[in-house]
Amino acid sequence: MAVRTQRPDVLGGLSDIDAANVARCAKVLLRHPLLRPGGPDGDLLPLVYRHRVALQEMFAALLGYRLVVQRRFARLYKAGPGDDATRGEPALSPRAYAYVCLTMAALTGVGKQVLLSRLVADIRATASEVDITAADDIGDRRALTAALRHLIGLGVITETDGTVAGLIGESPAEALITIHTDLLGQLLAGPLGEAETAGELITLAASPGQLGTEHAVRRRLVENPVTLYADLPPAEADWLLRGQRRESVLLERCFGLITETRAEGVAVTDPEEYLTDVVFPSTGTVARITLLALPELLGESEESEEDTRRPDGRVPVSPAALREVCARLVEDYPAAWSRQATEDLDALVAAVAELLVKLTLARPDGDGWLISPAAHRWLPRPDDTPAKAAGPVPEAPEPGWSLFDEEGQS
Repeated sequence: MAVRTQRPDVLGGLSDIDAANVARCAKVLLRHPLLRPGGPDGDLLPLVYRHRVALQEMFAALLGYRLVVQRRFARLYKAGPGDDATRGEPALSPRAYAYVCLTMAALTGVGKQVLLSRLVADIRATASEVDITAADDIGDRRALTAALRHLIGLGVITETDGTVAGLIGESPAEALITIHTDLLGQLLAGPLGEAETAGELITLAASPGQLGTEHAVRRRLVENPVTLYADLPPAEADWLLRGQRRESVLLERCFGLITETRAEGVAVTDPEEYLTDVVFPSTGTVARITLLALPELLGESEESEEDTRRPDGRVPVSPAALREVCARLVEDYPAAWSRQATEDLDALVAAVAELLVKLTLARPDGDGWLISPAAHRWLPRPDDTPAKAAGPVPEAPEPGWSLFDEEGQS
């Protein structure tokens, strides 16, 4: 007789179908914190509205997140990334980010519609008020255009007549911009009234909810692919060690996420890859070289002569070592790679390092990197079981220690 998994209390009053729909909506909101008609997955907004009470209670109880749901939009106020430089919108430069903030400030007093030229003038005036230099050159106009396109993508403004792309030309073209004030008022998530400096705002935006340790750890599990005990404060590491099994059930039931518990920490994966922003392994040259480089970087290849693992399971890798591994792979399999990706070895090495950091499989350490023990889950394994050899069966060797052993194993 099959044993039924106990349903977490946050979904205890729902049928299995409704609970599954709530989990589906929760996953959509994690990926698109500002959900609106016409935007990505906007067709699910009616379902989010239907289950808004359950979703609001679930996000508040499990993650300390506030959820605002109306018929025209849903806004999940997630925690900020803190000092994690790997998080954020990669298409926006720091200059473009600044223009997003300046544009939002300028939009608050212009009403429902505004000419592009008037909006640009207001943005530059706002920049002047806070001592930000707004140079009227091609690079500056591209940053401003990227900021406006970002707000268009969020649905905060729309191009009613003309386009913001006209800013890049030598003679900027006019356009009529419509402002959706209901969405504009929902963008800011950080507590501006409580912060006096930018650094303080970043810290406050990333601070855990009312439950402190519980919310802080569970946010890491939901928002990051790997959580290592060595990266957590002692109280958070102890809480996670004691509640691994409970959290595994909770994350699967409420968000459709699968946890893999290991000696060094917890890896969380989305079997649908819906929440996966960087797919790995992948088919591109950089991704394949990264995958094939892992055994040597982790000291698992035949060429490795010494164990460089640290007590926390991380393996230090120098720029020279990473360059040597990449060069060897390019030289040994010249026909396997894109010529464009491998013609500049230094650029290839930089791309491999950047991918490892994005995957949280590496973190900068001085001039080099520290490779996470979680990388062992991608080491190659034999596809076939060797045939049994004739003669006596040799005695099995003592099991070796793995940097990502199952919890409780030695």
